[in-house]
Amino acid sequence: MSYSYTYSDTKTFTITHAKHLAAKVATDLKRMQRFYDAPSDTAIKEYEEEIKLFLKEGFLDTVTYGFKRNEQWIEPTLKFTARDFEYDSSDDPGKILPNADIDGASFYSYLTYSSAWYNAKENERESFKMKLPFQRTGATEPSVNGYLTSDKNYSSGGRSLERQSVRSY
Repeated sequence: MSYSYTYSDTKTFTITHAKHLAAKVATDLKRMQRFYDAPSDTAIKEYEEEIKLFLKEGFLDTVTYGFKRNEQWIEPTLKFTARDFEYDSSDDPGKILPNADIDGASFYSYLTYSSAWYNAKENERESFKMKLPFQRTGATEPSVNGYLTSDKNYSSGGRSLERQSVRSY
């Protein structure tokens, strides 16, 4: 006689999960603001709303927030990559590098779309864009002056945002 046991678990990613993840990103941006006076409170609210909407629809691949000089990301810059995640164990926001040299740099953000975005119908993408707090324009992604290191993971509802920080050599 033999026995078998099967376990199945289904998670539904909701707007509440998206808000939770977006709030962690906003907290990181607020800490960046504390050290470097950017981004503004208005920009942080808009970025939080944008990432919440992108996460909910599954349209986010990566989004980067930070400082660029000569078309290169420099410290302090944070890159978030959206992923499906098996376990809900989430880090606390923080560990933003203080006292980085941002002379001659400007705050910038760059977003890339997931395959779900490209698989969506054109009218669905256009309808989604109308919900966003601001419209992004096409641009070339800055390169990294240094390297990216994974340092945090934020997860909720079966999805996660892996955070990487730019570090200098």
